[in-house]
Amino acid sequence: MTEGTITKWMKAVGEEVARDEPLFEVSTDKVDSEVPSPAAGVLSEILVPEGETVEVGVKLAVIGDGSGASGSSDAPAAATAEAPASAPAAEAAPPPASPPPPPPPPTPAAPAAPPPAPPPTAEPAPQAGADGNGTGAGASVLSPMVRRILSENDIDESEVTGTGAGGRITRDDALRAADARRSAGATVQPPPAVPTQAAPAQAAPAQAAPAAPPARVAPATPTVSMAPFRTAGDQVVPFSNMRRRTAEHMVRSKATSPHAFIANEVDFEAVERVRTAWGERFKAEEGFALTYLPFVARAAVEALRDFPFLNASVVEESLVVHSEVNLGIAVDLSHEGLIVPVIHRAEEVTLRGVARRIRDLAERARGRQLNADDIAGGTFSITNDGPFGTYFTVPIINQPQVAILATDGIARRPVVVTQPDGSESIAIHSTGILGVSWDHRAVDGAYVSLFLAKVAELLGTRDWAAEL
Repeated sequence: MTEGTITKWMKAVGEEVARDEPLFEVSTDKVDSEVPSPAAGVLSEILVPEGETVEVGVKLAVIGDGSGASGSSDAPAAATAEAPASAPAAEAAPPPASPPPPPPPPTPAAPAAPPPAPPPTAEPAPQAGADGNGTGAGASVLSPMVRRILSENDIDESEVTGTGAGGRITRDDALRAADARRSAGATVQPPPAVPTQAAPAQAAPAQAAPAAPPARVAPATPTVSMAPFRTAGDQVVPFSNMRRRTAEHMVRSKATSPHAFIANEVDFEAVERVRTAWGERFKAEEGFALTYLPFVARAAVEALRDFPFLNASVVEESLVVHSEVNLGIAVDLSHEGLIVPVIHRAEEVTLRGVARRIRDLAERARGRQLNADDIAGGTFSITNDGPFGTYFTVPIINQPQVAILATDGIARRPVVVTQPDGSESIAIHSTGILGVSWDHRAVDGAYVSLFLAKVAELLGTRDWAAEL
C-alpha cells in the first residue's frame, strides 16, 4: 500500500474518541477498512478531508487531551492518526518540489521576485489548520500524489482545472493533464525539419550545413518510440488506481523472479464422479455449486507437504520455507483488476471447508468487503481461468511467493486408459491443464514436475467423498 483515500471520518473535530474506536474509513486499491484511533482524547484537528487521496506517511489528524482543542501548537505531544515514522518527510518534502521548476526559466534575471507572488494568492484560503502540518498554503490544496504527477510531467497547478470540492485538483484531473501534455508533446515532434530548409536563405555561412542530414534523422526516432499511433476517434482511458497497482506489482514480479513454467494434462474423471454423485446434495446444503476449484486447491495443499520449497519466499540469498500453507485465490473484480484473498492455514481445512472459504472470499472481494487481514500473508497462490474455458494459462508469480498454480478449462475428451489386465482402450474422461509458474531461484524444473505429478495423483486417487 502506497496511498489511500479517506472516505469517511467517524468523528468530528471537538468530539471525544476512545483508543481503538473506529476513527475513519480508508479506501485503498484493494480494500476498504475502518482504522481505529491510536489514542484516547479529543479530535482537535482533521488535516485530510473526506475524498482526499494521500500517500502513506501523511499526517491525517491530531488527537489532544481536550485542554487546548482550539490550537494545534501542543499537538506534537498528543497522538496523531498517521502512518509510521515517515510522516514528517512526507509533509515537508513535496511543497518545494513542484512550484519552483516553472518560475526560474522565464525570469533568470530576477529570481527573487516571482517566487513570493504565488503564495499570497493562495494564502487566505487555508484557515482550517492546513498549515499545522508544516506545508505552505498553496501546497495544502494538492495531495502528494497530485503534486508528484504534476511535477513529473512539468505541469504547473495553475494550468489544471480542478473538479474536486472547492475547485481542488484531483488525481484524475492531474492524470488527464499529464496525458494531454504527452499527446501535445508527441504532435510537436516533426517541426525540427523546418529550420534546416530555411537556413540557406539566411547567408553564405549556411553552406556549413552539411550537419543538416544527421538532423533530419532525429524526428524519426521519437516518432517511433515516443508516441503510439492515434486517430481522432481514439479514446484515452487513464489507468485506475487498482489497474496501476496491479501493473506495478506484475512488472516488479517479472523483474524480481526468473520465471519458468511447466504444465501437465490431468485426468479429472475421479473428481467428476464425486461431483456428479454429490452435486445436488451439496448445492442444497451449501447454497452454491461444487466446482473443480476446491478439489484442485485441496490437492495442491496436500502436495505441498511433500514439496515444501514451493510454499516459500526468497529472502536475499536464502529460501524461507513457510510452516503454514496460506493459500491465495485470485479473484477478478469485474475486469477492473485482480485481488488475491487468502485461506489461512489451508492445510487444516477439508474439501467442504475450502469450498466455503473460496466462495466467501470471492463474494466479499467483489463486494469490496475484504479487510486487510483477508489479503495478507499468502504463501502459495492459485489462479483459476477454467470457468472461461481457457486451455493454457501462464500466470505471473504473486510476490513474494515463489510459485503460482493455474487451472484451465476442464472438458470431456478421449483418453487412453489402461485396464486391470494391462490392455488399453479409448474412453471419454474429463481432463484439463494444470500449470505452475515458479521462481527458478528457488527450485528447478524436476522439483516442479514432481509436484504437478503429485497433484494429479491426488486428484485421481483421493477419497474425496469422505471430505464431503
